[in-house]
Amino acid sequence: MGRISKKRKEVLAKFDLTKPYTLVEACDLVKNITTTKFDASVDISVRLGVDPRKANQMVRGTVALPHGTGKDVRVLVLCTPDKEAEAKAAGADFVGLDEFIDKIKSGWTDIDVIITMPSVMGKVGALGRILGPRGLMPNPKTGTVTMEVGKAVEEVKAGKIDFKVDKYGNIHSSIGKSSFEGTKIRENAFELIQQLIKLKPSAAKGTYIKSIFISSTMSPSIQIDAKSVVA
Repeated sequence: MGRISKKRKEVLAKFDLTKPYTLVEACDLVKNITTTKFDASVDISVRLGVDPRKANQMVRGTVALPHGTGKDVRVLVLCTPDKEAEAKAAGADFVGLDEFIDKIKSGWTDIDVIITMPSVMGKVGALGRILGPRGLMPNPKTGTVTMEVGKAVEEVKAGKIDFKVDKYGNIHSSIGKSSFEGTKIRENAFELIQQLIKLKPSAAKGTYIKSIFISSTMSPSIQIDAKSVVA
């Protein structure tokens, strides 16, 4: 086993790695054990009792975090000229169509979310190999393929995030920054978990919320007692 740094020892002395904490305790604790000089991201990982290989057990959706993620979300809107003014007024960082499709084909992906319209999905769909692996492909299920591009931009900028279970049954999401008050981190986490509960597939058997962990950039993970979140 590698040598543990002094800073790491100090962090590990503040909590018990083997103990599950309540959501309230964990959200305060994650701030307490964050030692980075920058404003670290706070992330949550929820293991679900689903088999994502089966179509009827796929968990995917969106949630509006009440306090946002604390990140400056860069939004690209790929739309027809008649929708450009609406997208810009809503706060989109980049607006256009063909020139951005060409840029993406050349390797540009310096964005966090892409919003587009049904009528141009034919062009956007051709970018699947580039956008898919980066989680940038627009999807009607997450509200990023819509005629209401302005509304979609406003929602994303306000803290709406999308999530999708990975092949191991885990959901990973950013739920704030270490500079957030503990109550804001808790309310964001609670909102996401409640949304996951609403989306429980009818085909899922046994325990649905198997484990919940919260951590910040470079901090150890803190286990959350699922009973403190699941009614």
